[in-house]
Amino acid sequence: MVKTTIIARLSDGLPLAASMDDEQVETELAEYKGQAKSIFKRLNINSEPRCSIESNGYQFHYIIEGGVCYLCICDKSYPRKLAFSYLEELAKEFNMSYGNEVEKPGLRPYAFVKFDTFMQKTKRIYQDTRTQHNLTKLNEDLQDVTRIMTKNMEDLLWRGDSLDRMSHISGELKDSAKMFKDKARHLNLQALYRKYGPPAIIASFILFVLFVRYYWY
Repeated sequence: MVKTTIIARLSDGLPLAASMDDEQVETELAEYKGQAKSIFKRLNINSEPRCSIESNGYQFHYIIEGGVCYLCICDKSYPRKLAFSYLEELAKEFNMSYGNEVEKPGLRPYAFVKFDTFMQKTKRIYQDTRTQHNLTKLNEDLQDVTRIMTKNMEDLLWRGDSLDRMSHISGELKDSAKMFKDKARHLNLQALYRKYGPPAIIASFILFVLFVRYYWY
């Protein structure tokens, strides 16, 4: 399920809105909300526009649209497709309501706290993955979430991993190069087998016949 949601300005990580969580969720997610702030500090215009970040039993999912980052923290078992669909609905409504005000100078933290009403209403719709609405969403031909970059929080915060788009593309190119190299090696082996396989088999058969004749006769 979606546990909490935070909306922040991309340019400086200023929190614009957040879901109002009960005391239990606040206590449970205190550490993870701190990690969310660290994510916002790392984001910039070159960052991946969509990403999932794993952290113990939870997953962070975010999308970037119109200079705003929409992030939710979900249980690890919650379908990624629904998480991103949920964020897309928030982005659409938030942009329509406050898009022109996001870059205003002197904007205070949580200036759009009233947006929580829409977030809570939308979150309730997405809570139960078995409802007809969510089953339909899961079956829709939405963007292939398997191609959305996935990171590990430990790598991100402690090992200096990057959320930049070019870093992701570089990784994909390395994977593609390795796959191409392995495929080329396999094709070369097949070509060698086709070229030298039949003669080798014939030669082996002749040697076998000669050996048998010499051994028995």
